[in-house]
Amino acid sequence: SLPAELLESELFGYVKGAFTGAYTSKRGLIEEANKGILFLDEIGEMPLSLQAKFLRFLEEHKIRPIGSAKEIEIDIRIIAATNKDLNSLCEKGAFRRDLYYRLVAFEIKLPTLKERSEDIPLLIEHFTKFFSKKFQKNISKIEPSFIDYVMSLDLKGNVRELKNIVEREVILSENGELKYTSYGASSSHDLIVKDVP
Repeated sequence: SLPAELLESELFGYVKGAFTGAYTSKRGLIEEANKGILFLDEIGEMPLSLQAKFLRFLEEHKIRPIGSAKEIEIDIRIIAATNKDLNSLCEKGAFRRDLYYRLVAFEIKLPTLKERSEDIPLLIEHFTKFFSKKFQKNISKIEPSFIDYVMSLDLKGNVRELKNIVEREVILSENGELKYTSYGASSSHDLIVKDVP
């Protein structure tokens, strides 16, 4: 989410006087994570201008902070995540293919929430407990119609979207029941939420 110039200084650090406003030296996140693990979320958003420098770091295990003539040896593991199709970005020229192959030494694909719909009732129950406590609501029942409604959604926002839906309905809930307020369906069979304070 940072502009390219700020992202570079955040990752690689800088020395005092490297640019206007650099009154002190600052270690970058890569150096801070030395001997450990650095997690980079939304790697597909990394600007092309920075991808070459990042690739060089991955290949040489060295960084040079902005404004420094000295290289620093780095020994870290990188975990990168994205919700974009990096192969497609490579084809469009928005992501370097050599960086892509360097990053995907070990790839874990997480299915969307829609692809693992059996998790939806469990997540609804979890978030109901969480928001019941947060908003001091004593939710004791979740109507199956609410679960059916949520399971019928595309949930393109995955767990975040599901969490927001449950939060809204907990806030609007009455009589200790969670039901979709705009949906309005009800059923005599209720899912009991256990251990809700």
